[in-house]
Amino acid sequence: MRRITLWSLSTLTTLVLLFSYHTSTSSKGSTVVPPVIAQAATPAAVPTPETTTSTDGGASTPSGSSGTATDTPSDTSTPSSSSSSSSSTGSSSSSSSSAAKTYAGDAISTRYGDVQVQITVKSGKITASAVLQVPWNDHRDQEINSYAVPILNQEAVASQSSTIDMVSGATYTSDGYIQSLQSAIDQAHL
Repeated sequence: MRRITLWSLSTLTTLVLLFSYHTSTSSKGSTVVPPVIAQAATPAAVPTPETTTSTDGGASTPSGSSGTATDTPSDTSTPSSSSSSSSSTGSSSSSSSSAAKTYAGDAISTRYGDVQVQITVKSGKITASAVLQVPWNDHRDQEINSYAVPILNQEAVASQSSTIDMVSGATYTSDGYIQSLQSAIDQAHL
């Protein structure tokens, strides 16, 4: 009788603890933001006049060889137009080095789909990181990646390298993200 009572109390305690455990898939406090699909990722979609012109014979970035570096339109409209109007040859090379450029990493195939990362670099620092491709096939992919991708983006900007922590529950996405991030960092020569 004593063993049965002890067994039933331990079973009841285990069930209470099991049902009171909060998992990381709960949507408490997190916002669901779908990733941006890579419609503007093609080099032809974004004008790249400053990345392809070089007046001093080699001071420009090697973006012409990789084909993935582009100037962001929001940053180049104000600063480069005012700096290039003052002097056409001297400030075009300095404004192109301080203008924000984007670099798309390789698309890494994972078990559930491709993962591709794009970084924005300004003055030698990563200022933003975003996914161009991420598995988004079913509800579970959407749930995992809408939680994991913002965390990975924040960690990439905070660490300024591909040495970031993986997100628990999103191992394949995290692994593909880190490999694609390293590819983008290599292209940016950081």
